[in-house]
Amino acid sequence: MRSIWNGAISFGLVSIPIKLVNATENHSVSFRQVHAADGGRIRYRKVCELEEKEVTQSEIGRAYEDADGSMIPIADEDLAALPLPTTKTIEIVAFVPASAIDPLQMETAYYLSANGVPAAKPYTLLREALKRSERVAIAKFALRGRERLGMLRVVDDVIAMHGLLWPDEIRKPEGVAPESDVAVREAELDLADALMNTLGEVDLETLHDDYREAVEAMIAAKVEGGGALPEHAPAEPEGGKVIDLMAALENSVRAAQEARGDGAEEPAGEEARVTPIKGRRAASSPKSSGGTKKSTSATAKKTAAKKAAAKSTSTASKKTASGSTGKTASGSAKSASAAAKKPAAKKSAQRKRSSA
Repeated sequence: MRSIWNGAISFGLVSIPIKLVNATENHSVSFRQVHAADGGRIRYRKVCELEEKEVTQSEIGRAYEDADGSMIPIADEDLAALPLPTTKTIEIVAFVPASAIDPLQMETAYYLSANGVPAAKPYTLLREALKRSERVAIAKFALRGRERLGMLRVVDDVIAMHGLLWPDEIRKPEGVAPESDVAVREAELDLADALMNTLGEVDLETLHDDYREAVEAMIAAKVEGGGALPEHAPAEPEGGKVIDLMAALENSVRAAQEARGDGAEEPAGEEARVTPIKGRRAASSPKSSGGTKKSTSATAKKTAAKKAAAKSTSTASKKTASGSTGKTASGSAKSASAAAKKPAAKKSAQRKRSSA
C-alpha cells in the first residue's frame, strides 16, 4: 500500500517513525459526464473570470473570501509561518477508554506502519501497551493543510488511526426527536425485543452492496451485447401509511422466524393459548371422539348385562324364598291339625269307657 504521509508518533520522549496509509477503499462505480447528444466527454476548465481565459495549475493560488465578497490572498509563506507543531508528528495527548469516543466523531481510517527497522521496537512497545491497557490514544496531527484530531487503537497486530472531528464540529440534535410525547407499551417493547432476538447477529463479511453488483452487471451486459438488462419496477414506498404497530411487529417476528427456519416459535413474553371452537369440545378430536363413542357403547352393553344378571338373580331369589315359605306354612298347618286331633281322640276314648 502506498503511503500518503510520512512522519513520527510522539509518545512522551519516544519518537516512532511511521508511514500513514489508507485503511479503506471506495468500490463505488463512478461515471463520467458526457454530452447526451453525441456522447462527447464533458470537462471542467479553470477560467479566470477577469480575463476570461483558461489558466494552468501553476498560475492558481489561494484566497479567503470575505463577507462582502472581496478576496484576501493567502500565500504559502503565510501558512508556513503559522505555529503548527504537528506538521510531521502524530502527538499523543491522552489515553482514554474507547467508550469515551462518540462514533459521530469518527472519520477516515488509516493504518500506521513502522518506517524502518529502528522503528519496530518502539512501535511494538506502543502497540502492546495499548492492548494491555484496553484504552485508545487521543492524538493531534496535521494533514492536507490543517490540524486534525485522531484516535489510535490496535487492529490485529497493527496500530490504526481514525480521524476524529473536533467536538465543536458535532451538531446538536435539536429539533430532530419527535416533539410530542409518545407512550410505548410493555407489550410493544416485548415484541420489539423478540424481533431483535429473532434477527440476531450477522457476520459483516457476508454483507455486500447489491446495488453496485446490479450496476456492474448492467454495464457488463451493455459491453457484451449493447443492450440493457430487463427493467425492474421500483418498489412503491410504504411511508406515510397508518399501520397497527402491534400487528406490524407480530408479522415482522413471524417473517423473521420463517426466514431463519425457526418454525412457529412464540414471541418472548407471549403464552400459547387455545381458543375452543363454539359448539365443540376443545379437547376432543375426530379420532378421540370415535374412541369415546366405542368405549361408551361397550360400557353401556356391560351395564345392561349386569342389570339383566341382577334381575334374574333377584327373581330366582324371590321364587326360592316363596317356595320355602309355602312348604313351611303347610308343615305347620299339618302339625297343628295333628295336635288338635289328639285331644279329641282321648275324649272319645274316655266316653266309651264310661259307657261300658
